[in-house]
Amino acid sequence: MPLTMKIALVQTLLAWEDPTANRIALESLIRGAAEDTDLLVLPEMFTTGFTMTPQHMDKEEGPKTIEWMRILAKEKQMAICGSIAFQEGDQYYNRLCFVKPDGSVATYDKKHTFTLAGEDKVYTAGTERLVLEYKGFRICPLVCYDLRFPVWSRNTEDYDLLIYVANWPAPRTSAWDILLKARAVENMAFCAGVNRIGTDHTGHEYSGHTAVYDALGSPLAYTEKETVLYATLNKEELDEVRGKLKFLQDRDSFTLLP
Repeated sequence: MPLTMKIALVQTLLAWEDPTANRIALESLIRGAAEDTDLLVLPEMFTTGFTMTPQHMDKEEGPKTIEWMRILAKEKQMAICGSIAFQEGDQYYNRLCFVKPDGSVATYDKKHTFTLAGEDKVYTAGTERLVLEYKGFRICPLVCYDLRFPVWSRNTEDYDLLIYVANWPAPRTSAWDILLKARAVENMAFCAGVNRIGTDHTGHEYSGHTAVYDALGSPLAYTEKETVLYATLNKEELDEVRGKLKFLQDRDSFTLLP
């Protein structure tokens, strides 16, 4: 049997700064996901929308959401990931959480905070990239604005799947489409981008365009609708492409400075 992973990408509306309402709505979608789903991906800041006022939420909302993810991951026997506004001490982070069915939690704090919206003034930027293993795949999950910075996502650790969770605004949808495909091609990896839809409290519109691309930039799945989008990734097909087109062997070596 070929080694495959079925991923579910949740493209949906988000209630503004209302974690309870968002968890209720998303729980229905998660529980309704296909039984053979291996990994379900939620958008950036899926409990609040892209808020620059995380102090409006109770400090316990972060841990509460992670525990909620753990319960659903165990119940559905699938991994769940997405980012949330997380308070730690007196600092806030745009923190991606990757929760496995066994209850283990891996986290990544968004490296490139979105200066155009003042995210850098509110959230502390992360410094460490996350690459983890799950069901035979090596996965690198990143967050929204990270998509514009190819050095940060460069495939130096031979990951198989690059994930971006986002609140990417409609006026720059063309850039989203182009960059997702470019990240797949240059890194010879599957690339999945999960965006929200609708309009947020600040008036910004989001048009979705959630998609999955293979290592050659061909689309495996795409949608502009409110839906749970599915794609099945085949590791043997990826290895075959990499075996024929050994582009990663010619990649530049470099060291990232702080």
